[in-house]
Amino acid sequence: MQVNPRQAILSGMNFAQLLFPDFSLILCGYLLCRYTALNRKVWEPLESLVYYFLFPVLLFQSIVRSPLDLGAASALVGAGLSLAIVGIGLNYSLPWWPGFRGRTDLRLHAASAQIGFRFNSFVALALAERVAGPQGLQLVALLIGMCVPIFNIGAVWPMFRQKANHHNASLARELVRNPLILATLGGLLANLAGFHMPEWLTPTVSRIGAAALALGLMAAGAGMQLGSLATAKRLGVALLAIKHFLLPVVAWALAKLFGLDATQTAVLLMFSALPTASSAYVLAARMGYNGAYVAGLVTLSTLLAMLSLPFALGVLQGLQLP
Repeated sequence: MQVNPRQAILSGMNFAQLLFPDFSLILCGYLLCRYTALNRKVWEPLESLVYYFLFPVLLFQSIVRSPLDLGAASALVGAGLSLAIVGIGLNYSLPWWPGFRGRTDLRLHAASAQIGFRFNSFVALALAERVAGPQGLQLVALLIGMCVPIFNIGAVWPMFRQKANHHNASLARELVRNPLILATLGGLLANLAGFHMPEWLTPTVSRIGAAALALGLMAAGAGMQLGSLATAKRLGVALLAIKHFLLPVVAWALAKLFGLDATQTAVLLMFSALPTASSAYVLAARMGYNGAYVAGLVTLSTLLAMLSLPFALGVLQGLQLP
């Protein structure tokens, strides 16, 4: 059933109930990985399949499925990019906040700052159509394509800076080869060129998309782990508060500032309240930082999203209504 965001608010829809099917898949992935023979050795190649093939197909299909009015979507893109810049700025500035100045491990902050602004694209794509219908999926795909490069640079830069090792060329190559960015750009070009998916190919592509959503959510659950959260409790609390409380409030203000309609507002608020990227701990570990601490924050962020998404879509969007 497709959900009109405005009607959902007016009818008092329980967004926690709306989101339950998707978070139950995350729980299934966690339980399967922890308590069965389907351990991390099984899920790691599955994550690669989802990231490099299933999700790009889903992104491409969602963008070309219906004509895209870039003029109408420009306000949402502007709001999304503004949200990205504000999120990165808040998390970067944390060591200089009152109570944190001189008390923050800068190396640990460099590894974990990404927690406060990155998002889990698996969850984003799974929720988009449920929250805002087919147009919502298309708009989220557009936001992903616009924001992924900014967030990737924002995540990597503090760690490069701490290591005094500025691999700008390798970072540029990583962004150019990112399958989500390539799929989004390809979908945009195809949409603007008037491309339509052949009828005979649509069922296959639709099934690939459905598999991407289910497997992506389960993979997000399989990657959860608490790690060594006691290392820096204050830092972790601040990063998660920015991610799951401050950014939804900022998104609410930006929706009013940019004059977004009900569907665009729902998409932006959902985008702001998503759990952080599950790949954050992999990035931190591969660059020689405390991956266990970051993994714990990823897990808590996934759990907190069960509160921040209803808060953003229920409480904050309700305030948008006249």
